[in-house]
Amino acid sequence: MHILVTNDDGVTAPGLFALIQELRRAGEVSILAPDHNWSASGHVKTLHRPLRVKETVLPDGSRALASDGAPSDCVALAVLGLLSEPVDVVVSGINPNANLGHDVTYSGTVTAAMEGSIWGIPSLAVSLDAPENGGGVLDYGPAARIATRIARTVAGGRLPQHTLLNVNVPYLPDDQIRGIQITRQGLRIYRDQLVRRTDPRGKPYYWIGGDAPTGVPEEGTDIGALAAGYVSITPLQLDLTSYTLIEAMRAWEWDVI
Repeated sequence: MHILVTNDDGVTAPGLFALIQELRRAGEVSILAPDHNWSASGHVKTLHRPLRVKETVLPDGSRALASDGAPSDCVALAVLGLLSEPVDVVVSGINPNANLGHDVTYSGTVTAAMEGSIWGIPSLAVSLDAPENGGGVLDYGPAARIATRIARTVAGGRLPQHTLLNVNVPYLPDDQIRGIQITRQGLRIYRDQLVRRTDPRGKPYYWIGGDAPTGVPEEGTDIGALAAGYVSITPLQLDLTSYTLIEAMRAWEWDVI
């Protein structure tokens, strides 16, 4: 099994390294990740400038490739021929914070897995529900071991075309994780605020600030599973069509023609 590993936190991120170490027990691992942090980058395809790739050295002395492109660019580069061997599974992560509900549209971690799915490769995004601004060194071990087991499962071709898995792992020791739940996306609550500032030359600039998002821990959702101590696995599909609305919209009166 040939596994492509990427992320959105950059090739030097500790979550990436922990994931690589575990995945090497399951097969051959290639790393192509951004050379800097691309968090909340969404699904990007870089078309209007060249992409650079360079070799870098990981903490254990092994080699990895780093690109100045987005996480989704990294997957595309690998699949289009930068790697000599075909990729069997794409694993993106481990993100230090959960990607839940509508987060999946913002997340570089998730959209890297989306890119793998576009190319017909079984793909998963892995995130750890670590405390916001918790500080200290995070333990990615449980999440890395769970990701490896899931990667082995999806490599067998069980996922339908253009479907990926969004995996969120509670920040608990192995023996306190209660199991796995297959979930749907939950309701994420954002508390964004516009923060206005003035630069030294008197010109305004803006931050999107506010408190960290929360969510409704409804049973059966990714948010509810994490709150109860379970790993959440949410199958996502690339087809965003609202099929339930199509027939209703055909009955509407349209003034555009």
